[in-house]
Amino acid sequence: MSEAYAIIAEKAGGPEVLVKKPLDLGKMKPEAGQVLLRHQAIGLNFIDIYHRSGLYKQDFPANLGCEAAGVIEAVGDKVKGFKAGDRVAIFTSKPGAYATHRIVDASELVALPDDISAETAAAVLLKGMTSWMLAEKCLAHAAIEGEAPKVMVLAAAGGVGSLLIPWLKYLGVTVFAHTSTEEKAAKVKANGADYVTTLPYSDLPDWVRKQNHGEGVHAVLDSVGADSWKSSIASLRKKGLWVVYGNASGPVPALSPLELSKAGSIYTSRPRLIDYVDNSVDLTTASQKLFALLRKNILKVEINQRFPLTEVAKAHQLLESRKTTGSTVLIP
Repeated sequence: MSEAYAIIAEKAGGPEVLVKKPLDLGKMKPEAGQVLLRHQAIGLNFIDIYHRSGLYKQDFPANLGCEAAGVIEAVGDKVKGFKAGDRVAIFTSKPGAYATHRIVDASELVALPDDISAETAAAVLLKGMTSWMLAEKCLAHAAIEGEAPKVMVLAAAGGVGSLLIPWLKYLGVTVFAHTSTEEKAAKVKANGADYVTTLPYSDLPDWVRKQNHGEGVHAVLDSVGADSWKSSIASLRKKGLWVVYGNASGPVPALSPLELSKAGSIYTSRPRLIDYVDNSVDLTTASQKLFALLRKNILKVEINQRFPLTEVAKAHQLLESRKTTGSTVLIP
């Protein structure tokens, strides 16, 4: 039997706090409603860095990793719809995916169709369902009247951005995109964005209006946070929607509602995916829509980095320095 282990963060800090700890499979028995899952691929996401660094408060030592795919090895009592040998994927609010094996609640599992590989699922489930939330749920609250939506996406070459842009285009949205380098900009343009720039954030409001006949956009989908928030707000038209769904540069500082009023009565939201898929119906809806768009080739999974799970610290360094594109998977 291959080695069983987990990667944990001993304390809040940089990638150096990640250490390998052995698992005793003999003691890992699923209880009622649970399954024992053997991971075949694990997704790497920016939220993992927030957990490791302590930005998202938790107790240490801490488990990390929110999504993975693999095979069920054992089931507890009262588990319905799943059995040993089933291929599944999981996104959960309870981190712990950085492991060869894990006990999870069966209610959080997504059945994997035969045509979706474990690597694809691990690379795309969290990012893909986040794209579903942003494109199909959050934008429903934007003040868009009588015209095609116009939306700006920040960090457009990243894991979510790579899926979000074609999803938005599928829905008929005109996409304004920002990324950090000309190389990434070329990929973003090839991915379907209508307008792409690498300008400093401070120049974004003028750039948007230059491309858009003097108007701001209906919505900004912002995963950057501290460095971008002022420009995101200033890039909106009146009654626009500012969605902050990440903190790549740090959290947005405390903000008075008057700032939103002065910017043109704009709306803001700080959504969490777990609140949009907190029941089996919505979880199934989101995952099935994601898999359907993958089959239609509307969404393409771009796994540009693969690391052994034991080299996860290196993967964190690259992700945190924004030297990755597309998705990264960890292989146990």
